[in-house]
Amino acid sequence: MSDMTTQLRIRAGTSPADPHSMRFELDRDVQGGALASFADAASAHDAPLAKAIFAIVGVKTVDVSGAVVTVVKTDDGNWDALKHLIAAAIRSSMSQSSAPLGQAVRIAGQARTDDEIRLAVQDVLDRQANPAIASHGGHVSVTNVQDGVVSMLMSGGCQGCASSAATLRGGVESMIRAAVPEVRDIIDVTDHAAGATPYYSAGSDGPATPKRPLLYRPVPPDMIMREDGQFLISPDYLAPRLGMDAATLRAAMQSGEVVSQSESGTGADAGKTRLILRSSTRVWAAEIAADGSAHEIPAPRAATNAATASTALRDRIRVHLAGLTAADVPVTYGQLARALGLYMPGSIAKVTQALEATMVEDAETGAPFLAALVVGRLGDGEGAKGFHQQARALGRGAAPGEDERSYHQREFTGAAALLAAQT
Repeated sequence: MSDMTTQLRIRAGTSPADPHSMRFELDRDVQGGALASFADAASAHDAPLAKAIFAIVGVKTVDVSGAVVTVVKTDDGNWDALKHLIAAAIRSSMSQSSAPLGQAVRIAGQARTDDEIRLAVQDVLDRQANPAIASHGGHVSVTNVQDGVVSMLMSGGCQGCASSAATLRGGVESMIRAAVPEVRDIIDVTDHAAGATPYYSAGSDGPATPKRPLLYRPVPPDMIMREDGQFLISPDYLAPRLGMDAATLRAAMQSGEVVSQSESGTGADAGKTRLILRSSTRVWAAEIAADGSAHEIPAPRAATNAATASTALRDRIRVHLAGLTAADVPVTYGQLARALGLYMPGSIAKVTQALEATMVEDAETGAPFLAALVVGRLGDGEGAKGFHQQARALGRGAAPGEDERSYHQREFTGAAALLAAQT
């Protein structure tokens, strides 16, 4: 083990965009390509490497992505004093432990199920949040997780408490997002005022209007800049949010593995711009105001589904559909799942997500949607609801005045023509 310690090479450097952040690049992965974020010492309870770094006075947060450890220092921290101590802590923990990040880490490319997310979030609440909240007679629990959206219930002293929203936004949310990056949004479903869900507000003059999502986190100044009509984002800031380091991000942007999309706000959102960046496993989004200030926001569901869909299944589906003849299509979701050997409960949902991922690829290249070859029912001449939702989200839905049946037939004809050209 001592040989491994001396052989481990570490290159460290501060971020030009954030002098409080320093990247420690190792010559091998910390733990098999794992991704991990630690917001404080309490979140590092079973991760020897993070515990060792947090034991150093002046460390604020720790993020790990493969072979890169990113450390953010406190305002009064000094890199001249911290740099060598952190490097020594990394070497020591990696030489003494086979799992320096603990056992409950994620490997890049793996996505947790909603059940796994629910258990992980509840574990964070029970270990970090509820002991403190209990001192005020309250308790927070997870009631449901769907598509990465976590519904949380406050009880005891928290129910009806005027500061409950601040509790979620200020402390609980940051704990959860640091430990469980798959969480897309957090909703408070507590009945704080009899009969009303506090996430929505309804006036006497009209229907309920959604409040601002709980994820509305300021982006530090100078992380997003505008030049010649285009937005530039600091790679050091963006890379950890997409599960990679800055060098990998730059290469992925050049190769097209990471794609970006911008949308201009209309109506009440006029003057705002939404940026969406998607890797093969993660999605990040931000809203930029006319004055240049920016906030992180929940990524659109369509982009998130496409990013978290299994890459292997997506590729298998593309190969299978491309191997059919024009006489073999359309096929149903069930037929496609069975053709791929998928019979377990939830298989059709997985196939649907993977088909949506192929739609993202086809939209990027301008090709007909191969997913149009798959329908809910044979003979109805119409695509499934999810197909049309994804098409609209990608800017490729029915044209003005065109009904969904005609639009689907147009996409189906284009995809079938590709099959005919291959035979």
